[in-house]
Amino acid sequence: MNQQDLSKRLVYSFVNINLLTQALTHRSFSAQNNERLEFLGDGALNFMIAHQLYQRFPTISEGDLSRLRAQLVKESTLCEIAISLDLGNTLMLGEGELKSAGWRRPSILADAVEALIGAVYLDGGFAAAEGLVAHLFANKLNTIDPKVIDKDPKSLLQELLQGKKIAVPEYTVTHLDGEAHAQVFIVECWIEKLNIRTDGEGTSRRIAEQQAAQLALEKLKK
Repeated sequence: MNQQDLSKRLVYSFVNINLLTQALTHRSFSAQNNERLEFLGDGALNFMIAHQLYQRFPTISEGDLSRLRAQLVKESTLCEIAISLDLGNTLMLGEGELKSAGWRRPSILADAVEALIGAVYLDGGFAAAEGLVAHLFANKLNTIDPKVIDKDPKSLLQELLQGKKIAVPEYTVTHLDGEAHAQVFIVECWIEKLNIRTDGEGTSRRIAEQQAAQLALEKLKK
């Protein structure tokens, strides 16, 4: 799929086509890559989804709005959107990423979606970017149910332990690998009273903590 086909799927035509090219360029391919656009798009996306939810659900609390946003703005959702756009076939990747099928890697696909949002914001302004977000997330926004809010593993674990009058877990970074732009965190979740230890791994401390909490939940359910 070429960039023109992608523009049709985005329902947006770039004035500055170089922004679209940059949004599709991974750091492994060029120093002129999509990392800065991804940073901008991440911030814009969080605000725009918050705006959409605020308008759609005028009576629910700030906490529930935050949880709804977390259900929508996450790697798995962005990856689904990228796959629906066939985004992997338009990405420019270095030789190493091509050999390791980087065009299918969820983190790369998710980052590219955020970079596209950042690129549209710079190219067409706030309204254009929010229009793109509304288009990309239309199905998710139309079907999300505020009565069924998914809580993250850390929250679920904390609630479960508090219900049993057990102290909340301690989370400790035990290992950190990789260069600054591609770090991998190993985090230990320690529930002292139950003598439960689990290790989570992720590209951020938060992701690693959530994985460790999920493993602890699974141990508690056995």
